[in-house]
Amino acid sequence: MSDILKTARQTLEIEIEGLRGLIPRLGEPFEKAARMMFACTGRVAVSGIGKSGHVSRKIAATLASTGTPAFFLHPAEALHGDLGMVTRQDVVLALSNSGQTEELVRLLAPLRRIGVPIISMTGNPASELARRAEIHLDVSVAKEACPLGLAPTASTTAALAMGDTLAVALLNMRNFREEDFALFHPGGSLGKKLVTTVADLMETGNRLPVVRETDPLSEVIPVMLDKNYGITAVVDGNGQLTGVFSLGDLTRMHLKDPSLGFLHKSVTDFMTRTPRTISPDALAAAALNIMETLKIRALIAVDPHNRPAGIIGLYEVLKAIDY
Repeated sequence: MSDILKTARQTLEIEIEGLRGLIPRLGEPFEKAARMMFACTGRVAVSGIGKSGHVSRKIAATLASTGTPAFFLHPAEALHGDLGMVTRQDVVLALSNSGQTEELVRLLAPLRRIGVPIISMTGNPASELARRAEIHLDVSVAKEACPLGLAPTASTTAALAMGDTLAVALLNMRNFREEDFALFHPGGSLGKKLVTTVADLMETGNRLPVVRETDPLSEVIPVMLDKNYGITAVVDGNGQLTGVFSLGDLTRMHLKDPSLGFLHKSVTDFMTRTPRTISPDALAAAALNIMETLKIRALIAVDPHNRPAGIIGLYEVLKAIDY
């Protein structure tokens, strides 16, 4: 193994061990912190400087996108006026590996005067920041991945993971759903995945392949091939879906009877009964999951009365939501 790969693997092992060390420390302080943030009627101000500042920005962004209003508060800027963004309805989450960062420690007294509760996240439970906060979360690591023991590596990974842990705990406490997530992520491929419905993509009207139960296969096959989905819906006299017929069904029949003697028979003799369907209101991503799981090319969308309302294809979904 090369020295490069050896160093890379050692780095990951050290960081993984640092994360494992956090698990037994998840106890009452973590629960209190999550409940304090959940009860907050304002916003969570996440503050840190240097590498902890970068981690703080990410934690604030993750909280905000998962239902907990949050923003990043730069400690130095806060000491020069930005503290006005903080109200007594807020909660401050302060990050510092040493727990002695001057700018953060200097913020404690002004925050106390405002009446803001403070949750600290440090690698030093004996530090001033840890001692003066209402709640302290211990994110200490045995050692940094940096061979000099100087560059924040394992320690920033641990702090970032603890922030994610808080965000996910709060997400569950808020019963945050896909619809809520979509509200905060309307742009890009993620937004398309979360807001695009089957109704937005499905073909309807003359593009929807539909045949009757009484139709012979000689009439069913042209309909199926013409619509180019490799499948057709089969309905009864009331227009309700009773099955589907696919190219796969046709292939299997042809292998059994190459003479094509089955063409005069009714489609009901060969169709798949009780096929998997989907609602037009369902997310297109849900339709994609069904098609990939069942290894099928298309799905019939049905209305509340089990009547075919449209058809949605695998490739159309992939193209529309940028998979």
